[in-house]
Amino acid sequence: MSPGRDAFTSILMLPWLAHGHISPFLELSKRFADRGIHIYFCSTPVNLASIKPKLAGTRYFSKIKLVELHLPSLPELPARNHTTKTLPPHLMPTLKKALDMSSPGFADILKLLDPDLVVYDFLQPWAPAIASSLGIPAVEFLCSSAAMSAFSIHANRKPGEKFPYPGIYLLDHEVDKYANLLERSANGIKDRDRVLQCYERSTDMIMIKGIREIEGKYIDYLSCLIDKRVVPVGPLVEDTKFEDGEKSEILDWLDNKEEKSTVFVSFGSEYFLSKQEMAEIAHGLEASNVNFIWVVRFHDGERDAAVNGRSHLPEGFLRRVAGRGLVLEGWAPQAAILQHSSVGGFVSHCGWSSVLESIRFGVPIIAMPMHLDQPVNARLVEEVGVGVEARRDESGMIRSAEVARTIRNVVVDRAGERVRQRAREMRGTMRRKGDEEVDRAVDELLRVCRKRDGWRES
Repeated sequence: MSPGRDAFTSILMLPWLAHGHISPFLELSKRFADRGIHIYFCSTPVNLASIKPKLAGTRYFSKIKLVELHLPSLPELPARNHTTKTLPPHLMPTLKKALDMSSPGFADILKLLDPDLVVYDFLQPWAPAIASSLGIPAVEFLCSSAAMSAFSIHANRKPGEKFPYPGIYLLDHEVDKYANLLERSANGIKDRDRVLQCYERSTDMIMIKGIREIEGKYIDYLSCLIDKRVVPVGPLVEDTKFEDGEKSEILDWLDNKEEKSTVFVSFGSEYFLSKQEMAEIAHGLEASNVNFIWVVRFHDGERDAAVNGRSHLPEGFLRRVAGRGLVLEGWAPQAAILQHSSVGGFVSHCGWSSVLESIRFGVPIIAMPMHLDQPVNARLVEEVGVGVEARRDESGMIRSAEVARTIRNVVVDRAGERVRQRAREMRGTMRRKGDEEVDRAVDELLRVCRKRDGWRES
């Protein structure tokens, strides 16, 4: 019998300082709040400032309390950079160092709030250690795919042994980037070790963003590798609509396009295309003859030099694509755009949240992974059948002809009907499931709390 849910009433959530982590942590917080659990959402003031408007005027305003975690003021890292958004890459180790230095403040927060449970992210091994020292159970929540997590742990624990699922692999030009990713360090701690310690210190289980219908075998293999239950919590996709201020340009533009005739192009909130990459993608979009909305982003220092992006685009590009191409700088309401009937494809970097959003709304993916977990996610997209990866050349560069070919293959050509049909099928699967994974996760978390308290289940 499913145990009652009176063993815990509050959870403190501690995401990594990136939008791609804060957003799923917030969505999971909402699901927990809907089930009567009070949430403390802990992050830096600059990140919380972006969350406050999303909660204001909603039923979550009183159910999710924002708790400020103050990082030390380092000369090279002002408070506005206590987030990965627009952070220059060379400052990433400094941000991790500053977050580590905030651990005494985090301990004070736990002592003050005394939550029943801590849910933490993949780079803060001190968080579960502090929670445990205070008698508070702590469970890790992974925002990455199970495929990527299993692939990484397999490589670490079984070096030289092939990953048992051949659909997931790295290309030659990706291997060194992946190795360097694991070897990055801050405060003398390699990211590889941070990740492993976070797994080890999670109480009995970990939660992961996703569903078994997409990643069942990888969820099971990850569970085997870490000897813990791995509990999927669903895609955590919000059905957002266009805000009034966004309707004038984007929605009107989309409303004037034919059904499934347009691709949405975005490479995430924290990847910045080089000038060469931008030129190849621009020429590819132009050659595809498909309508598109393209979101371009720049580092703070580059934005002024780019003159609103125009100097990074090929000469005459905006004039030549006028009417069928809309270029936006900085941000766009991704979920709202993907839901629009005129959108028939998503040119994506394959960040995990973007992959699940695209599947949730039945939009096939033109995969163009850039770094981090994205190449593995792109292979998973192809394995599931909901997208096609645009192949890079031997030097690892994406070329315009391949961009155009893959877009037309997925969105226009008869050969892409199988992918389009599979995307529709997976949309139906996600919608039928609803939030059943969250209910199961709450039951599992309850067992963790009861075990820690020495309770016996009836």
